[in-house]
Amino acid sequence: MEHQEQDALRETVRSRYAKVAQTGQSCCGTSCVTDSMNRPELSKNLGYSDADCACVPEGANMGLGCGNPQAIAALKSGETVLDLGCGGGFDCFLAARQVGDMGRIIGVDMTPEMLAKARENARKNGYANVEFRLGEIEHLPVADNSVDVIISNCVINLSPDKAQVYAEVFRVLRPGGRLAVSDVVMIGKLDDSLLENPEAYCGCVSGAASVEDLKHLLEEAGFASISIAIKPESREIIGNWFPGSGVENSVASANIQARKPGGCCCG
Repeated sequence: MEHQEQDALRETVRSRYAKVAQTGQSCCGTSCVTDSMNRPELSKNLGYSDADCACVPEGANMGLGCGNPQAIAALKSGETVLDLGCGGGFDCFLAARQVGDMGRIIGVDMTPEMLAKARENARKNGYANVEFRLGEIEHLPVADNSVDVIISNCVINLSPDKAQVYAEVFRVLRPGGRLAVSDVVMIGKLDDSLLENPEAYCGCVSGAASVEDLKHLLEEAGFASISIAIKPESREIIGNWFPGSGVENSVASANIQARKPGGCCCG
């Protein structure tokens, strides 16, 4: 894919999620939720608990995602955590509770409107160990070997250069650091009408990589202990993204885990 085409895709995605931030509308595919009272229910379907939904600042839970990276990250007190595509900060605020005052959370997003919401939530609710940075996940504004855990929720599929994303992830992780991501993967052939539809790309469908390609990308970046586990229960959720299209036969949510070699892997 040419750089010009990649930039065009990023701008399409940026514009789409800026609108989500500005209007308060939560969108996956063409299925949109405007009633914020529905978002805890959506989040519970993705694997979050009632307590998770209740403990974050109002407006942080935007009903976006395809899983719960917290469930596989096994975060520990004092760790430094990076969230790729942090949106309104939902997963960052949950992670902050797990790492405690001695830990640190960094959220990165390329959409200024999302960051404005996240920063305001952090300020109003006193999250001193959480910060939000503007940047693309292909070019992370984070130092080398500085992060213990990287989480992300249904964001990497939106990147037109996934190899660069995983190279950056590998760069910023400390030796022994780990990746814990919920994302959409391709499990079957996607209809041409969806492949050519910008809404399907922004809706976390047509940009998904296959399990085989994803494993290859992680290996090429240098990762070890790679695990990609398809979540069959995501079929119902994904089927609602583009109703009647059969997209649930082509993509699925997966838990993606990997580790950067080196360091101490115990515990």
